[in-house]
Amino acid sequence: MIDLRLLREDPDRVRASQRARGEDVALVDSLLSADERRRSSGVRFDELRAEQKALGKLIPKATGDEKAELLKKAGTLAADVKAADAERDAAAAETQELLGRLSNLVHPDVPVGGEEDFVTLETHGTARDFSAEGFEPKDHLELGQLLGAIDVERGAKVSGSRFYFLTGVGALLELALVNAAIAQATAAGFTPMLTPALVRPQSMAGTGFLGQAAQDVYHLEKDDLYLVGTSEVPLAAYHMDEIINADRLPLRYAGFSPCFRREAGSHGKDTRGIFRVHQFDKVEMFSYVTPEESQAEHQRLLEWEKQWLTSLELPFRVIDVASGDLGSSASRKYDCEAWIPTQGKYRELTSTSDCTEYQSRRLQIRVREGKTVRPLATLNGTLCAVPRTIVAILENHQQADGSVRVPEVLRPYLGGRELLEPVTK
Repeated sequence: MIDLRLLREDPDRVRASQRARGEDVALVDSLLSADERRRSSGVRFDELRAEQKALGKLIPKATGDEKAELLKKAGTLAADVKAADAERDAAAAETQELLGRLSNLVHPDVPVGGEEDFVTLETHGTARDFSAEGFEPKDHLELGQLLGAIDVERGAKVSGSRFYFLTGVGALLELALVNAAIAQATAAGFTPMLTPALVRPQSMAGTGFLGQAAQDVYHLEKDDLYLVGTSEVPLAAYHMDEIINADRLPLRYAGFSPCFRREAGSHGKDTRGIFRVHQFDKVEMFSYVTPEESQAEHQRLLEWEKQWLTSLELPFRVIDVASGDLGSSASRKYDCEAWIPTQGKYRELTSTSDCTEYQSRRLQIRVREGKTVRPLATLNGTLCAVPRTIVAILENHQQADGSVRVPEVLRPYLGGRELLEPVTK
């Protein structure tokens, strides 16, 4: 959530942010009104309580009619205090509810618009010219079947659509990717983490995933637990309700976890293969820094993502995601999109978001600097979303005979194997 003081001091900035996101601008005025009622009712409650306490000191000293009058006044005052207390609590609850619905402030440099209004910042590598090489590229599913690496038919039989098995070299390729990604993150100073896949409501809500993203979340009603769509959630909640000394920052974690997403609203999109699925594994970077460091840390996370994709020898571009396509927690987000030959376009492989103080305020995570305690900043960055990365590797490194060249960075994790070769039946 944002700072209420900022809302009071510069409501036009908050309105502009909501407008840029394509979200409810009227929410700002509703929140301002609720906050005013919260503060005024709090003042009235304090005044009535002070009067009640003063009256309580007079009653024991009074006698006769004066005492009776004071007791009568005390009864009326007690009712007024109770009513003021209820009014204060109701206004505070309404303020918190409205504040929880307000998205983070969009960074002023973010391009305004919808999904297609991003700005391309960089392009790396060159897409292969398969026609010049004399063959038509196969898509990742056909290649995966030739290699004995991907089985979507049995995935659908066992679990339904958008589920899959990774088999043989497919399973080995996932393990190689995860180990290589964790190795890079560890070398960069991240602490490796294996995180829970189930979290409590306060963890999911605190990271901002029960707002606009709630339709994609799996909820176990009997247990009131949520399946995470990213290890960002448990990594953000890891320090919930804690105060961290400034000399411990930055704190950087690299979480590996299964991820679960309903993919609501994606009917008919990417139904072939494993690009858009309900369950997948991912290595996620997560940082805790001071607010002043968040923009610099955001650039560092992006550089680590670029380093990873470059090591996989994939052609990719970096985009500055438009305001209307940001998640509620993100102030700014960069995506790295790899070229997918059979689709003839770039598709998202990694993203990194600067969430400023938005998540830490919701999760009550603060930094202590001397005598000062204040919210810190959180940032996240996907290093390796496994299925999409496999898609990009298979399609970009395929050979005419259906084999796939293994990028050098992965070979130590695949027993030195240079090629993934079609299985013989």
